[in-house]
Amino acid sequence: MTAVAATTRIGVAIDIPEPWGEQLTRRRAEAGDPQAAYTPAHVTLLGPTEVESGALPAIERHLEKVAAAQPPFTIHLRGTGTFRPITEVVFVTLAVGISECELMAEAITAAEDIDRDSRFPYHPHVTVAQDVPPEQLDAVFEDLATFSAKFHVTSFTLFSHGGEGPWRPRRDFPLGA
Repeated sequence: MTAVAATTRIGVAIDIPEPWGEQLTRRRAEAGDPQAAYTPAHVTLLGPTEVESGALPAIERHLEKVAAAQPPFTIHLRGTGTFRPITEVVFVTLAVGISECELMAEAITAAEDIDRDSRFPYHPHVTVAQDVPPEQLDAVFEDLATFSAKFHVTSFTLFSHGGEGPWRPRRDFPLGA
């Protein structure tokens, strides 16, 4: 009998700094989205992905190279968008910082040890309501339509998830280092 390799679920994201991160996470919770309790506001660079636990050191070395190649940049969050009717999601849009996030996401998924088969093309955003009743999606869409936040991005974070509870930060990767 062959042994099954142990796996770890990872994700890579840019945290939304305060006071905006808490504001967006709170609004997500108010909409009834259960993920608000486990996932603070962020821009995803790599969504939840199972990897072999033994590959984590190589993945971290890859993330160091990706981060070093990207100078710090600005993200400007402005207004709302939705993926409806494809998926029941409302998000805050990126007005500035889209191409930097796209380039990093593409570089991250190029890692030999990351096998990510995404159902949808990458689109950087901050989810603020998902899989809640349509009236809650509509309310969040309207409530945050004039939302605006501008901040400097100097790092991204590798997170891990054990299957229960919140995602845990594993390591920060400074940009341009």
